[in-house]
Amino acid sequence: MTRFLIVEADGGSRGNPGPAAYGAVVRDGETGRVLVEVAETIGEATNNVAEYRGVLAGIQHALEVDSGARIEARLDSKLIVEQMSGRWAIKNAALRDLALAVRRLRADVDYTWVPRAQNTAADRLVNEALDAQSRGETVRIDRRVGSGLPDAEDVVGDALEERAEEEREAHRPHKMVGWATDLGTPTTTLLGRHGATAYSLEKRFSGAGGADLPLAPLGEQQAEALAREIAARGGVDAIVASPLLRTLQTAEHVARATGAPIDIEPGIAECAFGEWDGHTFAEVSERWPVELAAWLASTDVAPPGGESFAECRDRVDRARRDVLTRHAGQRVAVISHVTPIKLITGICVDAPLSSLYRMELAPCSLTTIAWFADGNSSLFGFAESAHLRGVDPGFGV
Repeated sequence: MTRFLIVEADGGSRGNPGPAAYGAVVRDGETGRVLVEVAETIGEATNNVAEYRGVLAGIQHALEVDSGARIEARLDSKLIVEQMSGRWAIKNAALRDLALAVRRLRADVDYTWVPRAQNTAADRLVNEALDAQSRGETVRIDRRVGSGLPDAEDVVGDALEERAEEEREAHRPHKMVGWATDLGTPTTTLLGRHGATAYSLEKRFSGAGGADLPLAPLGEQQAEALAREIAARGGVDAIVASPLLRTLQTAEHVARATGAPIDIEPGIAECAFGEWDGHTFAEVSERWPVELAAWLASTDVAPPGGESFAECRDRVDRARRDVLTRHAGQRVAVISHVTPIKLITGICVDAPLSSLYRMELAPCSLTTIAWFADGNSSLFGFAESAHLRGVDPGFGV
């Protein structure tokens, strides 16, 4: 009887490209028992390259367990599942080479997409390797049944228990925001989207790496209204702005109204839309129908030459944490873009990444979030636009 093996693989990059690692688990398909766990840091690479390296390593080790086994690779990367299944073209040369290497190992692997929550063992191995790499260590993990080493679930058991205790502590009644008196002074972020540009008025994709457009005349009026609103709410201690021109110009209005200094933070720049930048949705739908469908179907898929929402969230979350560290206990105006503000809001309320499809933000709308030192956060206002009355009759082209 042919043996059945399951490969679970993942990869990650902190920076995309940036320090990267992969992780893979080989399980017995009948019992679910872990047979092999591998992970390795691979230097500087993109998320997609790291994920392909995880698939390659997982299949290699599955073949070492039983070269004649039926193999199913379960991945949370829709991109790799579709490409390796032959349904999507592989345009990136580096990914083509990796895909070819995987096929040379074994061409008849079944590829199945699974939610990220069902790929936690491989994901933990990736983060274990990346955490070690951040400490200056080069990591290669190779654990096998019979080696005397524990499975990944055991290796991270203490960390998981600590995390669970943190979750329990965060949700105990005395920690509830609005009821407690011992949460300390929060860092309050007033997140303002920049004013309208020619692209936003024409509803064109406008991301990082594309045309760096200035504010349109309407955008200048919106920025002035936003500045007056922030000043009327008590002002801010500091302003953190994306480095793009439209956000810097908006931040300058806020600085004049409040007297606060501007701190530039590249991590809160808009998501990169690659080849779609400057095009309308209708134009993208006509010229890139397959790629657009894939992008809409998965937050792990990037536009050609661009950045996926999952990659963008990782970048934005690192920047969010840095801002909270630099400005702990202060009121901070964060002048950013549609996608980063949606992502930060999702992080605040612990919403799935797909929640960004269900949010709308007008130019120069205001979202207010308090972040507490113990990890709690509270959303006080989302996409408020009343201050734009009389400035933008359409409220947020």
